Amino acid sequence: MKNVFLLTALAAASLQTAHAVDIKSGDWTVSVGGIVNAYYTAVSCSGDAVGGLALGDRGLGCGGQGDRTTIGNGLLPNGLVTSASSTQGGYDVKALIGIYNSTATDSAIGQNSVVDVRQAFFTFGTAQMGTIKLGRDYGIFGANAILSDMTLLGAGAPVQATQRGRVALGHIGAGYTYLGNYGQMTYSTPKSASGIGFDLGLMSPVADTPILSGPAYTSKSSPQVQAQVTFTNDGFKAWLGAKSQKFTSVTPGVRDLTMTGFEAGGSLSAGAFNVLANVQGGKALGILSDADQGDSKSKNYLLQATFKTSDKFKLGASYGLSENDDNTAGTGGLKSNANLTLGAYYSLNSLITLVGEVGQTRSKAFSGGAARMNGVALGGIIFF
Repeated sequence: MKNVFLLTALAAASLQTAHAVDIKSGDWTVSVGGIVNAYYTAVSCSGDAVGGLALGDRGLGCGGQGDRTTIGNGLLPNGLVTSASSTQGGYDVKALIGIYNSTATDSAIGQNSVVDVRQAFFTFGTAQMGTIKLGRDYGIFGANAILSDMTLLGAGAPVQATQRGRVALGHIGAGYTYLGNYGQMTYSTPKSASGIGFDLGLMSPVADTPILSGPAYTSKSSPQVQAQVTFTNDGFKAWLGAKSQKFTSVTPGVRDLTMTGFEAGGSLSAGAFNVLANVQGGKALGILSDADQGDSKSKNYLLQATFKTSDKFKLGASYGLSENDDNTAGTGGLKSNANLTLGAYYSLNSLITLVGEVGQTRSKAFSGGAARMNGVALGGIIFF
């Protein structure tokens, strides 16, 4: 799986190439690489208190204040990624561990020692049989959307409640559901001559992780299932995906829940232009994580267009909308989150990209109230 995910960004890296250090010893190649990034974000919030996971209101968008500034991570954390690869007994094998950390905290003296081991897996396979992956990694569902998002190298929605101590959100919760991190066993077929490939994964089942209330569900014996089919041809790529898991209620009066999600999308590159469209829909997809809004039905939409004015400079516009269908208890009254981001991305060299973004995040309530967060992000990212 070709240097799979030298981080989330590297699968997106039609924009950037990693320059890991390779150490060869016998049959093994050990690679060490990673990412560091920082963005100055300034936001201003106005409007009503919407409720639920409203990313554009004062509570989350501006961290409980009318205006706020942070110098912290964009959509990507800082990361150190190490891998070892070899060919043994006719199989291509690889092991990878990715350790991540945030830039910003609310303390100048507190220890910033919390690390997030998002990836720890190994793979084996051949060109004929495909690849099997065992361990912890990102999910399949939603991967194409986030890894093709231009704000992956920037900040997107600079939600202050998450940027301090973690990351900005890009279009998470305002365009697509986060792809998640799971213990998993997955199989990827070899790409056929026609450009078709399949991915199928059994994910360790997860409990719901609501941000604004206590958990209502747990997981039992049924694993989460995720699957995807992709088609690629020259500059065109299309995909269909799905995921499902049963959640068992731990709350009296709340019934068990089966999460179901479906996804379709495509991207086209033609010269300096690139366009992307993705749609997700289902039950219990959540805003920030699986079932964090309980049994609500929702849809996510993402539209994006970018234009390279030169080999080094790219302009882009991306719009995302996450919309709840029904005013269920889990939504907290939230009808929708939407984010529009305009961005400029300049490759200073093969390692560093400098970024400037402006955007607006809007949240609406089923009751008719609305909130707005205006934001700007300036900074850069290095891949090494």
